[in-house]
Amino acid sequence: MTTLRSLLTPDKPDAPAPRLDRLTPTAAMPGGEIDVHGQRLDSYGAHIPRATIGDIAAPITLSRPTRASIHIPEGTITGNLILHRSATESNPLHLRVAVPMAENLHPVANPAVDAHGNVYATVSGERGQAVPVSIFQIQRDFQIRPFVRDLLNATGLAFDPEGYLYASSRAEGTVYRISPEGAVSTYAEGMGIATGIAFDRHGNLFVGDRSGTIFKIARGQTSGTSGEIFVYATLEPSIAAYHLAFNDADTLFVTGPTTSSNQAIHAIDRDGNTTVFYQGVASAASSASLPATTLHSPSPAITSSASPSSRMGTLPSPPTKPSTTWPSISKDAGSSSPPTAIFREKPKTYRNPSTPNIPCAV
Repeated sequence: MTTLRSLLTPDKPDAPAPRLDRLTPTAAMPGGEIDVHGQRLDSYGAHIPRATIGDIAAPITLSRPTRASIHIPEGTITGNLILHRSATESNPLHLRVAVPMAENLHPVANPAVDAHGNVYATVSGERGQAVPVSIFQIQRDFQIRPFVRDLLNATGLAFDPEGYLYASSRAEGTVYRISPEGAVSTYAEGMGIATGIAFDRHGNLFVGDRSGTIFKIARGQTSGTSGEIFVYATLEPSIAAYHLAFNDADTLFVTGPTTSSNQAIHAIDRDGNTTVFYQGVASAASSASLPATTLHSPSPAITSSASPSSRMGTLPSPPTKPSTTWPSISKDAGSSSPPTAIFREKPKTYRNPSTPNIPCAV
């Protein structure tokens, strides 16, 4: 209960300090928001709590006794999050925050990471538009090199257990197999508007057709060949790319943005049965509205003596045609955004791409 004494002495030394238990999520990007869970996170007396990440003040957008939502300001780097309440402060929790890696990309679906920690991302272009370089490789030291050329509208990316990269083309409905040296061969055709792709633990490839079909491509009898292709599940058609990912139990999770403002994450079991795993995502294709064109890495990378901006690789500007800008969502929802933002975890620590939890997200 607020008393006259607390109002007259707002900085009482005996004010109970906040206690922070956990962050969700544990990594963030500037402009995003995280939740911190703990005890005594609400206001004390007439004073609203405030948060800092390192030396940066971070606005609190919601404050309750056991949960607070915190906005990540531009310019924030990895550091300790502390909640200040009157004259006391909480225990610190470590928060990883992304910093720029590269610019001028146009990914429609997630990037991919190989066994050596190199990141692969697309310059997809407007549907039907050829670009000089379809897939770039961003190396561990942030050096960038062209990896694949002349692949029309490269969209979904995924690695198989043998280290080969697979890429879908939403313009052709084709999935391509790409060797570690960049040699391209056709793996499967007839996938509709092929967008997101993912492998299960058995080497079967799943492809999201934006018109509403999830295809399963069985692994062939010989390495590098495809087997039987059949419809695995059917969902509502999407206005943008499907995004696919597996967990350790071989459950396939799919997002496929629709015109609804209440998006769902779908879970598909090994028998193809579909359920709603989570409902209430504001936009499962937030990249469609991002104005930025930057690849990011959480800032443990700043241990280098170079600043984030000096270490950031630069790609060629997105291809343009006279009097033509990046298409609006009504033209081609699968590539409606200008180049977008991607995040990577510590550049010195990587997981094998055959595991389900690759440290990379859009």
